[in-house]
Amino acid sequence: MKFVYDADASHEVLAIKDENYRYLFKVKRLRVGDIVHFRNLKEPTLYSYKIIEVGKKEALLKLESINSKIKSRSKTLHLIWCVIDPKVIYATLPMLNQLGVSRISFVYCERSQKNFKIDLFKVKKIIINSCQQSGRSDLMNCEIYNNFDDMYDQYGDFTVLDFGGETTWGEIPAILIGCEGGFSENERKKLQNNNKIGLKTDFILKSETAALCIASKLLI
Repeated sequence: MKFVYDADASHEVLAIKDENYRYLFKVKRLRVGDIVHFRNLKEPTLYSYKIIEVGKKEALLKLESINSKIKSRSKTLHLIWCVIDPKVIYATLPMLNQLGVSRISFVYCERSQKNFKIDLFKVKKIIINSCQQSGRSDLMNCEIYNNFDDMYDQYGDFTVLDFGGETTWGEIPAILIGCEGGFSENERKKLQNNNKIGLKTDFILKSETAALCIASKLLI
């Protein structure tokens, strides 16, 4: 791991227990005097702590240094993703996080399976683990819209991934990826004035493949 996540990172003294305790002292076998790097993922600062006390279930660490260098990204991407099987979403999230997607808005379209339920607590945990592994210092924001109209009212000015769209892309700050059943007629009418883009392939891509292709093309 590049760092350990703790919401309290920045405090002068940090109390470590539960999952972080198990990782640092059961897996990594760290000892008193060792230095551990932490982020709170609310701001980009890296906090370095020295282990000063290790108990049976809790350890105390003291703040040693602060690194406030910001690794700024020149590009951002808001992915508006029509809901698919949550197991597929969970598996794809770490890759989208590593690529630098800034926000994902999950939306239930008319042809989305309504029995698919996304657990935002699990989503956040997956993203935190990905940040720890990749070194990303900010938390990718995720939200859910229960219907297409509410999402459109909030983010109407976005690009749409669609067959037949332009394959020459400019800057795209936000893009919509439809569900695997395609857009309904009502949704297509609402999207008729939105910019459309396409991918240079003759094959039909799965939703998660399209999401990764778009993020890769636009961000790196």
